[in-house]
Amino acid sequence: MTRTAALTPEFIELAPSQLQDGILYVSMRYSTVIHRCCCGCGQKVVTPLSPTDWQLFFDGDSVSLTPSIGNWSFKCQSHYWIKKNQVHWAPRWTRKQIEAGRAKDRAAKARQGAVHGSGGTTDPPPAPVLKKKGKSLLSWLKPRNSQG
Repeated sequence: MTRTAALTPEFIELAPSQLQDGILYVSMRYSTVIHRCCCGCGQKVVTPLSPTDWQLFFDGDSVSLTPSIGNWSFKCQSHYWIKKNQVHWAPRWTRKQIEAGRAKDRAAKARQGAVHGSGGTTDPPPAPVLKKKGKSLLSWLKPRNSQG
């Protein structure tokens, strides 16, 4: 089992059937980032992008995800941050910390649902949260109309 020290972002539409170690698959279409657990256990880690889940930051070369990734349902229970393509290991959490974090996540989702309607399946999915130096990635990638 080899720990991953760095991840290489790969912007995709659909995730491949076989994930490679060290690749951070980013699907803007599905507002999702996928990778294999950085501890080396091989588990598939799915991080949905939304105001109440994860946010992805792209500076043109590297990506960062926030908040940290806590794989509490995996046997490894790995916990790490992805900052500028680098994996930064975080301390292992206790069961009490995990439950408190999950409760905080549920409360944030409930608040978001209250702000945007029922939060039921009829609501449109949230737009991907991807930022580049204060701008959305989509505005950064928009082709510029040339004159002439």
